[in-house]
Amino acid sequence: MQNTSAHNFSYWKKLYDDNKLEEFNFNDSGLLWLKIKSIIRKELLSDFLREHKINLENKSLGEQFIELYELMNKDINKSHQQLDDFIRNKNKEQLKNLDVKKLVSELYKLKYFNWGGDYKNALDKYLVDRYIKVYQSYDELVSKFDNEIRHAVQGYVLCSWYNNWSSILIEHIFKSHPIVLPTVGQIKKVDFFINNIPFDLKVTYLPANFIERKRKERGLKPELTELKQKARQFQISFTKHNKADDTYYEIVEKMKDRNDGFCKKALQNIKDVRLKILNEAKQNPIILVQNLYEEQGEMRFDSANRLFLILVDTEDFDNSWKLKRNLDLLTPAIKNYLNNFSDKKIEDLKINFQYENQNFTAYSDIIFVVK
Repeated sequence: MQNTSAHNFSYWKKLYDDNKLEEFNFNDSGLLWLKIKSIIRKELLSDFLREHKINLENKSLGEQFIELYELMNKDINKSHQQLDDFIRNKNKEQLKNLDVKKLVSELYKLKYFNWGGDYKNALDKYLVDRYIKVYQSYDELVSKFDNEIRHAVQGYVLCSWYNNWSSILIEHIFKSHPIVLPTVGQIKKVDFFINNIPFDLKVTYLPANFIERKRKERGLKPELTELKQKARQFQISFTKHNKADDTYYEIVEKMKDRNDGFCKKALQNIKDVRLKILNEAKQNPIILVQNLYEEQGEMRFDSANRLFLILVDTEDFDNSWKLKRNLDLLTPAIKNYLNNFSDKKIEDLKINFQYENQNFTAYSDIIFVVK
């Protein structure tokens, strides 16, 4: 921490709510606000107040947040130490209660990662637009339940379940490292602090739009266009599905089944370009970081510092989701990154990006986990 200029509660709340997060970095007062926010849960706060013999006049959590911040802001160094010790002890308790082996075994029960519909993380809107506003007939609507609607809801629930619990496992790898301070109560925009820098962890894959952008820069057609052309050339029939992913899947699977020299070469060409794009991104991560920030969905946008964990199975890119439960691969990669974090120049992690004609600044980095 470097900047000791203090501000009142409302100052930090407004910056946080307005997605103006840059000033929180390296500011004792701003970091104190974030740490207190992470313990503003009834049980956590009660334990903290009791442990440090603090009596608050206000009763609601919102008012207690304000009162505690103003109180602790009077002696920032002492307050940070109290919060850090409390949070680390609570995190140890949470780790003890997590049966990692059992949870990993449960995650291996998911054999197919299929969201079941093109609803872009908004299942309610998908159901309204696809069914509720379309069918006037009650009987027609009911007839959709057994197959289409059930498939969409089941896919959404299972994929969300997998992402949630695999993310908890991954977060705990980070939170077990000595230079990491967790947020024991979940808050938006911050999962943990690394050497007192707040980070939001994002576990993802090599983005399809990034691959297509890099293919275009090379003068290449989109992957699906190339595969369609090759399929026609090899007289492989395919259906033009509503979802491009389904068409892509059908062509790839039929080429794998054909397994002749032409199909093998076509699929290898797609893979070779992806590997070159991956290697470029590993050599110069900032180009991928910028893409990940600028291509955020509107509903999920924020300018928080982000640590991206990019998972890539080079033998089967489309099944990279399976790596989220592969702790044997994830743990050493994450620990190696954290062990060497102090050697990084923080200014090298600074990223400037644009979103809807506004300029933002954040600190960000990528951990590539490649199988």
